[in-house]
Amino acid sequence: MSLWNIVSHMPPEEFSGLFTEFPRSLRCLLADWLENQPWEFINGSDAFCTSMAGGMLSAMLEKLRSAASSDGQQCQILQQVNSIENAYRRDPLRLVAVLKVILEGEKAAVLKRDCHLPLSFHRQQEELKFSLGLQRLQHRVREIQVLRDGPSASLQLNVQDPQLKPEAKPPESELPTLILEAVKELEAAKQQVLKRIQIWKRQQQLAGNGALFEENLAPLQKRCESLVEVYFQLHQQVMAASAELGAELLPRLLERFNEVLSSLVKSSFLVEKQPPQVLKTQTKFQASVRFLLGPQLLKTSTKPYMVRADMVTEKQARELALSAYSNALSESTGEIMHNVVALETNPTSGTCCANFKNVLLKKIKRCERKGSESVTEEKCAVLFSTTVALTPSKLSVHLQVLSLPIVVIVHGNQDNNAKATVLWDNAFSEIDRVPFVVAERVPWEKMCDTLNLKFMAEVQTTKGLLKEHYFFLAQKIFNDHSASFEDFQSRSVSWAQFNKEILPGRGFTFWQWFDGVLDLTKRCLKSYWSDRLIIGFISKQYVCKLLSTEPDGTFLLRFSDSEIGGVTIAHVIRGKDGSSQVENIQPFSAKDLSIRSLGDRIRDLGQLRNLYPNTPKDQAFGSHYNKEQTGKDGRGYVSTAIKMTVESERDQQPQSAAGGTPEAPQAQMFSLPVLQPELHPESLQSVLGPIGPAAPFCPQPVPTGYPTGESNINMMVPDSLGSSFPSTSPMLSPSLVMDPVLPRCQDLAFRNPLPFMPNQYITGEASQLLSGGPSPEPQDEEMPELAPFTSMVDPPLQSSPRWMPPSMDMPPSSDFDQFLQEVSLEGPTLCPPFTPPLQRSGYPSPNASCWGLGESRWDDSVRPGHA
Repeated sequence: MSLWNIVSHMPPEEFSGLFTEFPRSLRCLLADWLENQPWEFINGSDAFCTSMAGGMLSAMLEKLRSAASSDGQQCQILQQVNSIENAYRRDPLRLVAVLKVILEGEKAAVLKRDCHLPLSFHRQQEELKFSLGLQRLQHRVREIQVLRDGPSASLQLNVQDPQLKPEAKPPESELPTLILEAVKELEAAKQQVLKRIQIWKRQQQLAGNGALFEENLAPLQKRCESLVEVYFQLHQQVMAASAELGAELLPRLLERFNEVLSSLVKSSFLVEKQPPQVLKTQTKFQASVRFLLGPQLLKTSTKPYMVRADMVTEKQARELALSAYSNALSESTGEIMHNVVALETNPTSGTCCANFKNVLLKKIKRCERKGSESVTEEKCAVLFSTTVALTPSKLSVHLQVLSLPIVVIVHGNQDNNAKATVLWDNAFSEIDRVPFVVAERVPWEKMCDTLNLKFMAEVQTTKGLLKEHYFFLAQKIFNDHSASFEDFQSRSVSWAQFNKEILPGRGFTFWQWFDGVLDLTKRCLKSYWSDRLIIGFISKQYVCKLLSTEPDGTFLLRFSDSEIGGVTIAHVIRGKDGSSQVENIQPFSAKDLSIRSLGDRIRDLGQLRNLYPNTPKDQAFGSHYNKEQTGKDGRGYVSTAIKMTVESERDQQPQSAAGGTPEAPQAQMFSLPVLQPELHPESLQSVLGPIGPAAPFCPQPVPTGYPTGESNINMMVPDSLGSSFPSTSPMLSPSLVMDPVLPRCQDLAFRNPLPFMPNQYITGEASQLLSGGPSPEPQDEEMPELAPFTSMVDPPLQSSPRWMPPSMDMPPSSDFDQFLQEVSLEGPTLCPPFTPPLQRSGYPSPNASCWGLGESRWDDSVRPGHA
């Protein structure tokens, strides 16, 4: 945004005193053209300044006449233009002074209102200053040439720039003075270029925290090339005037020239694409370096120049910086694969780059850390280096450049703390610092700007943090709930408070909690935050204060204060006594919201009515609801849906009108058990009863490494499928009991096991196996016979000769009759324990179960009615 865009919307009364010598109407016509001219940098009354002022006056008059042709008050504007020309044609420097006062007044008014000027205005002014300085330097070179070569050079000067009038030829004794002034201006222009390069590097570092960044290096490269071109012109004039300069002055001038060229060349070697600032070993990464003066200065070589990448510690980086990057690296602190790449010049794009595409940090050698410093606070960097030969001087230069600070990690759980180190360093480091020194304490106001910048960049939203959010964050990081917002603004926050000290009553630091919020919002809540549906950064206590006076069903969304990466719903309900109560639903994690979105969860809860303060929830979240599928899908399956309920609602059973028990569901349903961290005999009895043997089943504890869960996923199956599972068989009498000499399971839930039914391990109908046919006991309703499994590959299990091992083959009828006779002779005594096949299921528990005397494992590959 230009300065004029702001000034034009301000009251004209604020600038009434500025337009005494220059009409405001002409200022409006000139608009932002006026601020794009170097009025402020024309200082002095020499020939160069006078010529520049005259040229700018002519350009302004032409601009005004062109604007007047399209304006309704053309005659009045033309009269004002003519009066301006008559007043300032003979003294254009006076016009420069008048316009300086106007621009200074406008800047002062904007600063008074906004406390800062637009960033684009600063950049434009810096460009104007350098451009004018370069023009002045070129004028100096031509003046030196005129002084040396006489009238022929003066004629050439007029041909090159007719506006610049050469001064009278000075005496030859002034030649050294003129050259010294030119060299001084050359050094000033060099400092401007180096400063601009440092600003580009600083902006690149801030971009790591999410700041806007102009990555294009073409303007900076053009500036460097223009200055080097003037450098060679001036150097040529100095060498030609070596006799006039003398043996004492010439070496000093050449030394200054070499320092200027060396600084420009070394500073123009930049890391265009930085490696990741959190770098994990054994992970490939990319980077690129660019030599801005390469296309102009690199001497053609039969072999390409090679750029090498090495890992250096903070101590090594500091030593290199103190030596002005003139010393070679003695030892690399890490092993990097594919770390040598050619420096290539592209004539089409005019760039000279080395692109590292498949670099891999194989391992890192840690250095000694200071005090309580952890590995995630240890900073390293990648050093890119090469040696090139420059033309036309054939000078050999060793180029080195450091990447931004890097934190090397070896495990993913170090990523969070490593990002904190990088964030702090990127935000609060200074330009041209000693690597990698950064302040230990910074103003809280700067920390707020950093957190806001990071939040907006990570979430990719234009809606940043608000004043209320900063207040909550200050209370959290300072652990102070009594200070006001203004009190926090004058405080400073330390690195320890940011990511070393554990928050009171929590198990994590401030940054770990804030980074969890970033990740959750980025992954699941971006649209909700952008629509301002989430207050987010607010304490539970303040929520109770806000909602205590609101009607029943009012709710708001806040980030969990006690969990990392959770969002919760706080809502108003009525207690049994009619008083308002604020309840907070268990926080939702990113995993929860990936199963069912936040909008759909809010729709599921009927007790939520209005988003605070009074927006109906369907109006607020309607655009975030997902369309519910109904009917059958393309394959003919009936669609299903997951609904969210609150635990207290599920516990409330609907009562009938008479106050009796709730009505039973119309269709009989049953629930399949799911794997739990602890197997409860009560939930398994209904399944194990018709499958397992009569010997009691003793569950063993599952390893504690499995997470505990509180909820079950119930698979509701229609009643029509219930007949697929057999019930108690009529083949054998249930009078078989366990031999008292055999050990019993001590669990009370297994004291009275169901009888073991052989028909559940032998295929076929009972009537086909027993000559006597089915017993006269009442029968269950008929059920379809399940198809038998394919034969098992395991060898047959060993058991007692009196007991037939389970097999897929049908036993001979005579053998089975003999077995029944033996059972009837032994009476109630239980036969030797049955040993089922080895476990083939996917259950993770390695513990064995106890079936009678035989140690075995539960096998879910055996279905009822089959071996």
